[in-house]
Amino acid sequence: MLTKRIIACLDVRGGRVVKGIQFVDIIDAGDPAELAHRHAAAGADEIVLLDITATHEGRGTLIDTVKRTAAALFVPFTVGGGIRSAEDAAAVFDAGADKVSINSSAIARPELIGEIGGSFGAQAVIVAIDARRGTLGVEDAEVYVSGGRKPTGLRVVDWAREAEQRGAGEILLTSMNTDGMRNGFDCELTARVSEAVQIPVIASGGAGSAAHFAEVFARGKADAALAASIFHFGVTDSRELKAELQRAGVSVRLPC
Repeated sequence: MLTKRIIACLDVRGGRVVKGIQFVDIIDAGDPAELAHRHAAAGADEIVLLDITATHEGRGTLIDTVKRTAAALFVPFTVGGGIRSAEDAAAVFDAGADKVSINSSAIARPELIGEIGGSFGAQAVIVAIDARRGTLGVEDAEVYVSGGRKPTGLRVVDWAREAEQRGAGEILLTSMNTDGMRNGFDCELTARVSEAVQIPVIASGGAGSAAHFAEVFARGKADAALAASIFHFGVTDSRELKAELQRAGVSVRLPC
């Protein structure tokens, strides 16, 4: 049985970690380096830092924030936001990241996926998909960009397939409908994407309990699951979450 990964996410704006509900109602959650270290020490398998306003503001990633956060970590570290070229990716890797996550820039220029993968390996390229269900639900779920501000007209499953074909190593799928609600992941949409591609799919949006993680690993067929607010605000930590998942029969890497 493959081990399922638990990932802690840091949404960063202006050098601070923030968290919202359905991409709005943003509140401060703390310092990225401090939170990253805390979550890693508690047993998170990976840390993802997303500079959520870089694309909207037309700027690059906050490299100083990446460096400071990377220095506090001993687990794989992914950075996204404002990465528009292989050179931008190189700067983020030089700052200490192990992987990059690209979203709006991959939609604008899909060949960027292969350019980064060609230089640094497919395992270092995550394509993030912000998805919102349409009137038909999962059938017409649409890809959004610019921090969830702009619809693209692309269907989520179609774009996930293309991202894989162009060399993505993983898909980070965030359901905008469930984000921040703590009522559970969108298992139906996650399963649809997981069935459509051969690369790992990371589920994001809606984590509120260990049962939600167990459900998205089983019914949603996710390879990993990402959460933010439940870790930042003390609802649980990765150590406690993994213990509960193990009791539920989910294979996870237990922290030392």
